[in-house]
Amino acid sequence: MDEGTGLSAERIKHLELIQSVVARLANNSFLIKGWTLTVAAAFFALIANRQGWSTAVVGLVPLLVFWGLDAAFLRQERLFRRLYEDARTPDSPVEVLSMDVSRYRENVGWWHTVTSMTLLPFYGALAAVDLLLIAARLWVL
Repeated sequence: MDEGTGLSAERIKHLELIQSVVARLANNSFLIKGWTLTVAAAFFALIANRQGWSTAVVGLVPLLVFWGLDAAFLRQERLFRRLYEDARTPDSPVEVLSMDVSRYRENVGWWHTVTSMTLLPFYGALAAVDLLLIAARLWVL
């Protein structure tokens, strides 16, 4: 037992494992956002170079895929944060070194994650720009 925290060495190791998973998920989310900007910028450049509205529609596909993937990472991160909260007390009901987050799934909804304030402004703005470009290309025709 650690005198300052009242946690066993196994429990502290468990918390470190959970923290490392959360850090990896956050890093993956950051990388997905970078790829999203790169791909969206490429499609926006194509559309600006007089490509048709169909290019803008096709540009929505990777944007929506990246949005879903980022939401999956964020949801997993939130699940592991809940596991961490439950595992950090000395009398925790969480089994030591368990990484099972299934008990939290019903409380961390998919739609709530997709429309979270972490994802909606970023992906929503890119989707809005793409939709405006589609409308502009249709109007020009």
